[in-house]
Amino acid sequence: MSHCWNKHQPMNYPLYIVDAFVRQGVAGFSGNPAAVVPLPHWPDDNILQAIASENNLSETAFFVAISKGHYHIRWFTPTTEVDLCGHATLASAWVIHQYLQDESQQLCFTTESAGELSVSNRKDNGLLLELDFPQRSPQPLNDATLRQQLTAMLGQAVVQAGSSRDLLIELENEAAVRNCRPDLSQLATLDWFAVIVTAPAATPGYDFVSRFFAPRQGIAEDPVTGSSFCTLAPYWAERLGKQKLQVWQCSARGGDAGLTLNNDRVRISGRCFPYLTGQISLPF
Repeated sequence: MSHCWNKHQPMNYPLYIVDAFVRQGVAGFSGNPAAVVPLPHWPDDNILQAIASENNLSETAFFVAISKGHYHIRWFTPTTEVDLCGHATLASAWVIHQYLQDESQQLCFTTESAGELSVSNRKDNGLLLELDFPQRSPQPLNDATLRQQLTAMLGQAVVQAGSSRDLLIELENEAAVRNCRPDLSQLATLDWFAVIVTAPAATPGYDFVSRFFAPRQGIAEDPVTGSSFCTLAPYWAERLGKQKLQVWQCSARGGDAGLTLNNDRVRISGRCFPYLTGQISLPF
């Protein structure tokens, strides 16, 4: 995509860094920090990628307003544009509500790769936001050789594996997920966007735990990954016989989300904490 952009004068735009999917009872320094950049119109893609690289967070979300309550959103890692990102969408909705003063009960986001998405403002116990995302149910992988390879890469026994955009791997228990120290160079050779490891939760208040590794996308480990819940929710709903689930993504920062299956969609609820506001100065 290429649009008109003034290349002769420095341009300044607001930048927000918001922690998304923060753990309940933890004000900040949990969840997944996303950079959010509202734009008046779209620049060339190489400018978006350069900004995301400079931010050096797992995701930078850019959006342009279409009308009140309706926005066009795109997401970039430090190295590439991605097809779907939950935590940066949640953070963008927070910015739109809290800083841009759009009080629409439901925000609609047009995307280039994931159809129409929405974020609802539930306003209970503070500002609880709920994403409406597509399900991405994993297809079982019963390749014994692959399972042996994955066990070696992860240093943990593989119970089950499934394929969607990401490779989902169930480990024996929560301790195995928390103690997993994968060989990232080996994971980067796998033909999936990223690797999810998961197990039933032992920690009270949660149904399952997970972690998310995406070395092929320039992300060793993502702290909390909303798009992964599109695959995890239907997987654990079938395994546990529940349509409502609580997940703890037990990375070093950690984060919480509530999940509800609704036909072919997943509702993903979480809270945000605003860490930083500033301004980007583009040198052209």
